[in-house]
Amino acid sequence: MGAAGRDFHNFNVYFRNNNAYEVVAFTATQVPGIECRIYPPELAGGNYPNGIPIYPEEELARLIREYDVDQVVFAYSDVSCDYVMHRASVALANGADFRLMGLKTTMLKAKVPVVSVGAVRTGSGKSQTSRQIAKILKDKGLKVVVVRHPMAYGDSTKQICQRFSSY
Repeated sequence: MGAAGRDFHNFNVYFRNNNAYEVVAFTATQVPGIECRIYPPELAGGNYPNGIPIYPEEELARLIREYDVDQVVFAYSDVSCDYVMHRASVALANGADFRLMGLKTTMLKAKVPVVSVGAVRTGSGKSQTSRQIAKILKDKGLKVVVVRHPMAYGDSTKQICQRFSSY
């Protein structure tokens, strides 16, 4: 379950090449028009030659039953505790475990110092803050790289890897 951000990241770093799991679907909310699309095979990896379907979050109960889902992973942060627990109740009532993933299973591994920019909701200014931090570090003579998860806006296959050397 996600909002076309952290869910994709969690998939990429933990589930994509993990043969112990079969991801049958993403559910989407918040980003208009993403439901009924496909997380593309170019991003999903070799275990998912047809990609992974994205359904509206409202279909969660049906998806759990139809796919005999064992585990629902909740992967977005800008919602209330009540909202999270209501979704947990839907998962549990339909026979699936409900999971939140922490740092040990989702953090990117790096051999260099990392500055992480996060926030509790969409639209809070993470991109602008990241650009400012990158500018400050570059002005100090440091080599800077910005990494972010795939986004659901536009054609994901054209955004697998993007490099921006100037504004």
